[in-house]
Amino acid sequence: MHQLLESARAMKDELIQYRRDIHQNPEVGDHLPLTAKYVMDRLKQFGYEPKEICESGIVALVGKPNSKKTFLLRADMDALPIEEQTDYSFKATNGKMHACGHDFHTAMLLGAAKLLKQYENELEGTVKLVFQPNEEGFKGAKLMLKSGVLENPKVDAAMALHVHSGTPTNTILCGLGTSIAGCTIFRIIVNGVGCHGAMPETGVDPINIATHIYSSMQEIITKEIAATKSAVITVGKFHAGNTHNVIPEQAVLEGTIRYLDVDIGDFIYKRLEEIVVTTAKMFRGKASIEIVASVPPLTNDRDLANNLTSYVKEVVGEQSVISFEGGGMGSEDFASYCYEVPSVYFLLGAGTKEEDKRYGFPMHHPQVVFNEEILPTGAAIHAYAAMQWLKSNH
Repeated sequence: MHQLLESARAMKDELIQYRRDIHQNPEVGDHLPLTAKYVMDRLKQFGYEPKEICESGIVALVGKPNSKKTFLLRADMDALPIEEQTDYSFKATNGKMHACGHDFHTAMLLGAAKLLKQYENELEGTVKLVFQPNEEGFKGAKLMLKSGVLENPKVDAAMALHVHSGTPTNTILCGLGTSIAGCTIFRIIVNGVGCHGAMPETGVDPINIATHIYSSMQEIITKEIAATKSAVITVGKFHAGNTHNVIPEQAVLEGTIRYLDVDIGDFIYKRLEEIVVTTAKMFRGKASIEIVASVPPLTNDRDLANNLTSYVKEVVGEQSVISFEGGGMGSEDFASYCYEVPSVYFLLGAGTKEEDKRYGFPMHHPQVVFNEEILPTGAAIHAYAAMQWLKSNH
């Protein structure tokens, strides 16, 4: 392990360059042509024969051919539609930003790919490296699964790692059981009758209907969900009209439902459907709700988590690994893998404001900055966890 860790540390400058190249050219969604080409080119340089199994979805194999066990490592590659406000010399200028650290994830898995090639003779099985698009839209993992990412060869266990702003550098967090919320992204469309603002009686105001829907949906959490259960409804987009003195014909609300229990998520959505339709009818309009995308709660396999954390402790030290019960309300589409194969999702501390005033901004913040010192750690964790799991399960 010490030799592998030293090899990871020796490629630090290289990993930083990967990360900065990707950071400077962020892409959003399913279509990531620049990022996918960058990853494919690096993998080919390392001696891989990578394949795109779907648009911008890359798979590469390393280890023993025709082995009995396969361990999957996954990184996401997409960015967010956020205007970057950091002081980086390599900051993005195209209105998009790697504000969730996916540039780190991609760079770290590239580092692990190079390490695994270097130590390929020591692998007692196959490692499947997966570079995935559109995590942010909750569609990438499902697309990869539909495209057969768990087959040829069949995957036996999977792991992913995510940087975590506000957690001390190189501290590892691992949830036991359900640790990350499921999320349903919804869109509500309210249709009324447009008219002049001076004569509201001649129309049907969709903004009025939408505000009543908005107020009513908050009551689901406070009055219909037990206080001991975790759930959140958030509306992040409310759009209606184009000018101050005209009542528009339509209003649109978009938001999320987050939950740790699938039944509660389903209940909330059904209640939203009822509220949307009946509230619109009450005020003489019409409204509908649709699911834009969704992801289930993420559940770490406990046995696999215990195994992998023991390997991670060998990399970062026992005091730097924290296992916890319960979950937060963020969401992650790696969850879709967890329902197909035993899976574990780690969080890697990327710095606090006490360490550096630039660190510690929330994820998705236009000024968020992550500590590049964690890049070799992430690469080593990926590679060593895969190697040791295969060694213990061949």
